[in-house]
Amino acid sequence: MRTLFFSVSLLTLAATAAVAQQMPQPSAPTPAIAAAQDIPYPGTLKLSVDATDLERKIFQIRETIPVAKAGKFTILYPQWVPGGHSPRNDLDKVAGLVITANGQRLAWTRDPVQVFAFHVEVPEGVSELQLSYQFLSPVEAKVGRQVMTPDMLNLQWLQMGFYPAGYFTRQIPVEASVKLPDGFKFASALEVARTEGQTTTFKVTPFETLVDSPMFAGRYFKTVELDPNGPVPVRLNMMADKPELLEFKPEHIQAHKDLVQQSYKLYGSHPYDHYDFLVALSDTLGGIGLEHHRSSENRVAPKYFTDWEKTYVGRDLLPHEFTHSWNGKFRRGADLWTATLNEPMRDSLMWVYEGQTQYWGNVLSARSNLHTKQQSLDALALTAAAYDNRRGRDWRNVADTTNDPIIAGRKPLSWLSYQRSEDYYSEGQLVWLDADTLIREKTGGKKSLDNFAKAFFGIESGSYVPRTYTFEDVVKTLNDVTPHDWAGFLKTRIEGVSEKAPLDGITRGGYKLVYSDTQSEYNKTAETRAKNTSLAYSLGLTVGADGVLTDVQWGGPAFKAGLTQGLTLVAVNGETFDGDKLKDAVKAAAKPEGQLVELLVKEGARYRMVKIDYRGGLRYPRLERIAGTPARLDDILAARK
Repeated sequence: MRTLFFSVSLLTLAATAAVAQQMPQPSAPTPAIAAAQDIPYPGTLKLSVDATDLERKIFQIRETIPVAKAGKFTILYPQWVPGGHSPRNDLDKVAGLVITANGQRLAWTRDPVQVFAFHVEVPEGVSELQLSYQFLSPVEAKVGRQVMTPDMLNLQWLQMGFYPAGYFTRQIPVEASVKLPDGFKFASALEVARTEGQTTTFKVTPFETLVDSPMFAGRYFKTVELDPNGPVPVRLNMMADKPELLEFKPEHIQAHKDLVQQSYKLYGSHPYDHYDFLVALSDTLGGIGLEHHRSSENRVAPKYFTDWEKTYVGRDLLPHEFTHSWNGKFRRGADLWTATLNEPMRDSLMWVYEGQTQYWGNVLSARSNLHTKQQSLDALALTAAAYDNRRGRDWRNVADTTNDPIIAGRKPLSWLSYQRSEDYYSEGQLVWLDADTLIREKTGGKKSLDNFAKAFFGIESGSYVPRTYTFEDVVKTLNDVTPHDWAGFLKTRIEGVSEKAPLDGITRGGYKLVYSDTQSEYNKTAETRAKNTSLAYSLGLTVGADGVLTDVQWGGPAFKAGLTQGLTLVAVNGETFDGDKLKDAVKAAAKPEGQLVELLVKEGARYRMVKIDYRGGLRYPRLERIAGTPARLDDILAARK
């Protein structure tokens, strides 16, 4: 019996082994790309861009890369976008790549795993590679952000060039040049070496600095010095769709000059040797607000100046991007900084990087008079209401939303209020307001978050070498300002899950969030700018001027009635839809014996009637002063002398 059992066992094992051999097994791993070393690259890259094809929106590019020896050589196209916090660079728009050496065309292969890497075999006797290719910028919005129009362009070096693998990008020197359309003027943080006709060549700079120094160029262009007697130049460089849009008044420029001075008073430093605001007054160039160490890319309303009294919504963009020079570019989360543009960036401290920048951007807007105090209060009310009604707070904390740039890449979401998005921006703003007012309360108004900003961001004035930080560094600096359990404070608000938003900063600031049936002027202007009607806190929906629902609040009345974004409202209570009729219907439903709001809804080829069970009237957020309490929020928004 034992012998038979033993024989059967051997047969079973043999059969199992045979089956295992027939099952799929992993292929050998793809050879690793050379790790980056912090040593100088042997030679200077040359990158030449022809940006004159405005009709077809094509950038023609030539690049020379010195090589030290024969054999396998790898070049990288930047993958991770600094300021975008994600691997979203436009590799799909690079086309026509041809590599030659000594007049001979060389075959290249794309790495099957790291698809932003390209391999080529360098022959003996070759000292440099010649690359030619095109960047096919989007010809229409559905393809991507449009960066070329008949009258302006936005050249991002991050999209233009390759760099050799195996080196820190700060160790790779590059000489860049660009040929612009005839009559175009430009601005960039790069320093000019020479100009010949339509071609400008810039001084040799590290590849890391090059990709952080984009260009705005246009037919209608103006530059204004914002701090002519200051420690370093700060310039407002503006291009527009039409020349008349660049007509501004002295008080408009004064507000931007005050932004620079109020920032210096806040931080007590300047982390650059010069700074260039790049501003497009346009509705044809693709929208952008992107920070760089010595510049920023900003698109604003075409009538930014000529309709100044009506274009204040969104005017915190420049203060936000300017603040990033200190917070995000100079001081940067330790796990965010990488040696190259193809190593994963980790966004765990975005609630500092973007959250505190959101806070200071709004504060500096008020201190520089880009916003009035009331406009700033009304903007804060909208933020507070949005996050206090964010039902996703029940399951997802702010810390997890720092992964959203990588997870979602700002793609549209079906249920924003439940899924959450990059909430570390504005909920982070509320957390830092909470911290600011708490410091003021604990110190009797002698200290504030201003002290933290100066101590944390305002070091080594004039240097633009990044200084990294950790969570512990943030906590230590807060404790240096005033002792408190700051680690617990931050972890509760950033890592905890809570039904309600952190609104203690508003209350401690002397205000409370309330709702009324009357919109603030800021709210009205925001609706006009967005071309929608927001009834988020009544019916629980937002609808565009075309009748298409753009958002439905999770758990709200519209949600319970079965509505979703993407549906089209055709009629309201039997009449053709428009935003005002919908508001009137909500008001009417709140009256005794009033009719509930009834909507004719279109989904594809189907129509249905929907009745919404809501009688609470119109509800719009605003901040109301709490009598007899310190007006700390007013003090925060007041200009520094």
